[in-house]
Amino acid sequence: MSRLLDVSGLQAGYGQMPVLHGIDIHVDAGEAIGLFGPNGHGKTTLLRAVSGLLRVSAGTITFDGRDITRAKPSDIVAAGLVHAQQGNTLFGDMGVEETLELAAFNRRARTGWRDRMAEVHSLFPRLAERRRQSARTLSGGERQMLSIGCALMCNPRLLILDEPTLGLSPRLKGELRDAIAAIAERGIPLIVVEQDVEFLLALSSRLYLVEQGEVVNEIDKANAPDHQEIMDMYFGEGAR
Repeated sequence: MSRLLDVSGLQAGYGQMPVLHGIDIHVDAGEAIGLFGPNGHGKTTLLRAVSGLLRVSAGTITFDGRDITRAKPSDIVAAGLVHAQQGNTLFGDMGVEETLELAAFNRRARTGWRDRMAEVHSLFPRLAERRRQSARTLSGGERQMLSIGCALMCNPRLLILDEPTLGLSPRLKGELRDAIAAIAERGIPLIVVEQDVEFLLALSSRLYLVEQGEVVNEIDKANAPDHQEIMDMYFGEGAR
């Protein structure tokens, strides 16, 4: 299987504070991978570095054979690596439909955008129902659906989702997880950060456990340890 994304020896941080200490991860074509680990240990920093939102101090990021370590975020999106960030990053006064259409802004994404709009509505029927509403009137779960919908409108070749169900009710979490599973089934490669390891195991072929800015464990789904062993990795021996 061909390598789509290759992150090697990645170091990055904020100002004088280093966060990532030589991280190595990869994503193969057609593969979904999961990242998990304690909050504040570098998962979001890793995603921001990969998508060009944070400067890399050392290491390399290669996407489909092209070095994107120093590329602009807009060029990275145009190449097909699309990051739906954690939290609400929408324009509140824009309507749902115009927000989705605007997301298909680059030349590559404009091709077939109407078909992708129909696919987004199929994945998230609530967005079709609320197409005339402004983003600020949506619930938290609906805004997250819109954020993922915008990422899909960019025609991703690799889609990054940073804790897409954070803070949502169990019912909305279930809806979003079903939609993310459907995206994976359509063959779009994924990097997903989630705290629900069972969900990640069901979705992904491999998991990376990130602690203190390093990958401390790689779990292959085919040889995955049981739930208790994973909890011991995450929280320490004897976690219940």
